[in-house]
Amino acid sequence: MTQALDTSEQEIFLTPSAAKRVAAIAEKQGKPAMLRLAVEGGGCSGFQYKFELAEAVESDDVTAVESGVTLVVDEISLDLVRGSAVDFVESLGGSAFQVTNPNAASGCGCGSSFSV
Repeated sequence: MTQALDTSEQEIFLTPSAAKRVAAIAEKQGKPAMLRLAVEGGGCSGFQYKFELAEAVESDDVTAVESGVTLVVDEISLDLVRGSAVDFVESLGGSAFQVTNPNAASGCGCGSSFSV
């Protein structure tokens, strides 16, 4: 069952900066403003984040909405990222989506891999 969570119960968050970037990418590609965050095995630390534009919300997804943009996370990935914030960060080293994950025991220098 799809769960739309309000901020008092929200299990995952999308920052305004990330929402703005997703909206811009989705508009250029002619897709819905919907970002899917998934966790896969692999990476330097055991798990890695995967981002992609989503076409639809699946029945087992949890969603968070910010500024009209939807963040979509499947229930299995949610167990590893619950309480996280997805942000879009621009720095001298480049720009990227970044997950601030309170469940991660360690991470790697690239910021896309973590362990629990």
